[in-house]
Amino acid sequence: MFDMSWGEVMVIGAVALIVIGPKDLPKALRTVGQVTGKLRRMAAEFQGQFNEAMREAELDDAKRQLQGLNDSVTSMNQGFNPMQTIRDELKGAIEAPATAHEKTATETASEAAAQARGEASPPAPVEPSIALPIPSVPPIVDPAESIAAALKQEAVAKEAAAPPANPAPSTEKPDAKPE
Repeated sequence: MFDMSWGEVMVIGAVALIVIGPKDLPKALRTVGQVTGKLRRMAAEFQGQFNEAMREAELDDAKRQLQGLNDSVTSMNQGFNPMQTIRDELKGAIEAPATAHEKTATETASEAAAQARGEASPPAPVEPSIALPIPSVPPIVDPAESIAAALKQEAVAKEAAAPPANPAPSTEKPDAKPE
């Protein structure tokens, strides 16, 4: 704490023994220890309160940032209605084929601006009038079924190729002589 060596402590102890005396020295050391303990507790309490105040300040700052983020999201979502957006998209997709040949307001405005600058407007895109055939899709086969069918065919082929285990006894006698 005070960065003293053992020699310095011994000198201070000797001076205290001479000045205070051997009879009152234990009381004095006990008092010094109690005062030192109180000072340490007060310093620890002050440091704890300081750290707590810093945490609260950081929490308040984080809380303000979070509230600002929440306010910005809330203000952004006030006009957001997902069902209405879906309805508008579907309605636009249904009406699009009927108005495909009509020019939109932005296309008309961009053409007018190009003519005012003296530029030629780009030709309108040509829609294909030929209907393309839709290719046929092969049926999807379950791999497990095809493997089971292959194993079954293999088992049938093995049974047909294998000789019978027990041939049936014939009714003719091999050593019999005709009479």
